[in-house]
Amino acid sequence: MDFKPDRTEKKAIYKQLAEYIENGIANGTFPRDKPLPSERSLANELNINRSTVVSAYDELEAIGLIERNRGSGTTISKDIWGVTKKRIPSWNRYIEAGSFLPNLPVTQKIRKEAVDHKLINLATGELSEDLFPKSFLREITATRSFIGSLGYDHPLGSEILRSTLTKHIKKCRGIETNPSSILITSGAQQALHLIVQCLLKPGDAIAIEDPSYNFNLPIFKSAGLQVHYLPTSKDGINPEDLQGLYKKHRIKMIFLNPDFQNPTGSLLNEKKREAVLDISSNLGIPVVEDDPYSLTAFSGDKIPALKSMDRNGNVLYISSLSKIVASGLRIGWIIGPTSVIERLSDAKQQIDFGHSSFTQWIANDFLESEKFQTHIKCLTKELIIRRDKIVKSLETYLKDQVEYSIPQGGIHIWCKILKDYNETELLEEAIKRGVIYVPGSTMGSKIGFVRFTFAKEDEVSIDEGIKRFSEALNSL
Repeated sequence: MDFKPDRTEKKAIYKQLAEYIENGIANGTFPRDKPLPSERSLANELNINRSTVVSAYDELEAIGLIERNRGSGTTISKDIWGVTKKRIPSWNRYIEAGSFLPNLPVTQKIRKEAVDHKLINLATGELSEDLFPKSFLREITATRSFIGSLGYDHPLGSEILRSTLTKHIKKCRGIETNPSSILITSGAQQALHLIVQCLLKPGDAIAIEDPSYNFNLPIFKSAGLQVHYLPTSKDGINPEDLQGLYKKHRIKMIFLNPDFQNPTGSLLNEKKREAVLDISSNLGIPVVEDDPYSLTAFSGDKIPALKSMDRNGNVLYISSLSKIVASGLRIGWIIGPTSVIERLSDAKQQIDFGHSSFTQWIANDFLESEKFQTHIKCLTKELIIRRDKIVKSLETYLKDQVEYSIPQGGIHIWCKILKDYNETELLEEAIKRGVIYVPGSTMGSKIGFVRFTFAKEDEVSIDEGIKRFSEALNSL
């Protein structure tokens, strides 16, 4: 057989073999009246595992190209040249060919495992069920009349909600805006997608924090962007690094999470915020400010948003209710220049024809009520309790084995492991022991870190989860 596996190629060897055989069937290399080589003989001939050949034949059988029969071996399906000519599409090829890239395998694994309620979940970046303001939201749906249309809403989202948001954002974040400069989105994630797809083109260079939630988002690679990294310390990025990146790569856009950054919990100080805005203005580079956590400041202090300090319209501001009210509401928003908002709105209309009227109604009534501030105060108190519990548990079970900074807001704690370990083995061992977390490699370029989320579990489970993680780490 004139086939040699290319072990330097990213594509799995069984897929390479399946494609070779499929092409050979099409061009006559493999005659239809003769059986294909047996799995064992083909494995010996190509010096590959038999399981690799089995996987290749499985794929070819699934798409209707070959038949496996005991006694007569593996043969080419006669139906290819028959009257019906029925074949199953090669779905795996379609999946691989799509321009929208999948999440990293480890990210997919974490999400699948996190669904298992038997695991203590220190991975998922959301609030636990008991932190959602269920009673307040039930009261809205039970006692207050629905306001809105059951047809398609305004392209920018509910005008009533956008008007309410202008007041909310001014009060809580010091941002002056108007309803025509706000687009309602399906959480902050959709806002990010719209910005990348509409305002950037393949080959453009962007800057993101390292580590950050954005570090391995496939959206940047799917869009063909060149991603460059800004090291993040306890008080955020160094603006001088941003200037250096611009000189080398002509950065087109900057993505920042300045308040209680995910995953480090860092808070960009005011001096650095001013420096970032100066650089943005001097170089004409837009800044995307992602702000999911600022209202959870444990000190109760109001932190000036980058957008509130922006005098030139350089900042696109993204926020949502996902991390402070309920992720299932899927209410987020973008604030920016009217022309940009209209462009993003046009793209959103192409995707989903606008946002749900019901969730916008609930979000509007909750933001307007006094109970919103009551909820934020209760949420912050509970997050402080859970933050303190995870810190105590780290000291109890992992003292001298980890380093971390105590976050002053948000829902994550970023830990450096002070011993050598295999990241994959540690995650597998932790899952076996009933706890899941986020390995640092999915969020940053440096090895030896993990992210724990303390908002998804109660105090007892947090303590038990850190204990199990410690046992997993010490067992390796």
